[in-house]
Amino acid sequence: MRSVPILAAFALSASLLAGGCTTPAAGGTAGLVGTQWTIASIDGKAPAAPDRARMGFAETRLSASVGCNGIGGEYRVEGDRLIAGPLISTRMFCEGLVGQQEEAVNALLSGAPRFRRNGDRLWIESGGHTLELHGAPAAKSKG
Repeated sequence: MRSVPILAAFALSASLLAGGCTTPAAGGTAGLVGTQWTIASIDGKAPAAPDRARMGFAETRLSASVGCNGIGGEYRVEGDRLIAGPLISTRMFCEGLVGQQEEAVNALLSGAPRFRRNGDRLWIESGGHTLELHGAPAAKSKG
């Protein structure tokens, strides 16, 4: 009865191959790949530099700015958590509200935040910090 192990191996291989062709929305990036967002609020307050407050997600990297320094690094999604890091940032001195908001975003992204997405809205929360993002993101499609 050699055919049973061969059929079982074939079935397992087929299921693994089928699972490898998911769209980003169903895979490990939760539909974030290829999206660009405008930061609408940081801890309930409007960004100090709203025209420069952005976040984007490439295949494995994220980038963000609240108006002073650029922040970036690798990311992955585990369930409803965004695991980012190591993060790098430019090192300009940022004072006032924009500096405080940048510190909040750095702390939030470094804390394996929970996130949820509903169409053109994205919320990211961790360690007492909340980021609300808006936009009309265009997610990449893979097949």
